[in-house]
Parts: sequence; structure tokens; C-alpha cells
Amino acid sequence: MLTKDSNDYLLAEVAKACNFCFKPWIYSVIDNSAAENFFHEAKIIDLTLISKCRSSDGKRLPENDLEIEIYRSGLDLSITLSWIYFPNKPILWHGKHSLWMDSTSGSRVNTPNEAYKLEALARRIRSIFFLDE
Repeated sequence: MLTKDSNDYLLAEVAKACNFCFKPWIYSVIDNSAAENFFHEAKIIDLTLISKCRSSDGKRLPENDLEIEIYRSGLDLSITLSWIYFPNKPILWHGKHSLWMDSTSGSRVNTPNEAYKLEALARRIRSIFFLDE
């Protein structure tokens, strides 16, 4: 179970999920949250993570960087994924299901090409948390 002391564990698990979903790239994840509003026991989750991409030889690939927001919405967990380098690309909101939104208006849009990778990442991140219903 996640605790406030498990921030490093959480970052490592999110990085593993990114690595799995976006092979052959290698990701590192940093916590970019405004405050320390974390985990399960306190029923507070409000995280903003930055996932930074590199090639297997260590070259930075900022066009593959992601912003990952993880927050509690009522009793449920919501995850928002967006491309940092491409702010006009659709963003993924994932709660009990996935929804693609226009990054400017927030309106629902059609599922983009290769959406399955971000949707798989959202499901993997969601599985890291063990939330009571």
C-alpha cells in the first residue's frame, strides 16, 4: 500500500509503466506537484508528474515527454495525460473509462491515432493505487 514515504516507489513504478507502454524509449519521472498532497491513507491524492523520455543511448527526446496528473475525484481516481511538447494535441482523461478531450476547449474529440499507448499507460498507473471503493 502506498504511503507518504513511498514517493520514490511511486515515481519508479510510473517510470516502469511508461517504459513498458512506450518501448523502446526509457523514461524517468519527477514529481512536479505544487504541494505534498499524496496518498491513500489520508484519502488525498493530488499529483502532477513529469515523465521525461530518452533513447536507449541516453539522448533526450523531449517530444515524447508527458505530463501526468493523478487526483482523487470523489471516491474515484482520475488520471490526465498530455504531451508537454505538443500542447495542442488531445489530452486523455481516464477515470472509470477513457475520454479524449481538446486541450484548449475541453470538448470531447475522436480518439487519436495510437491512443492505445496512452490508454494503456493510464490503466497501468491506475493499477499502482489500491483505492477503497
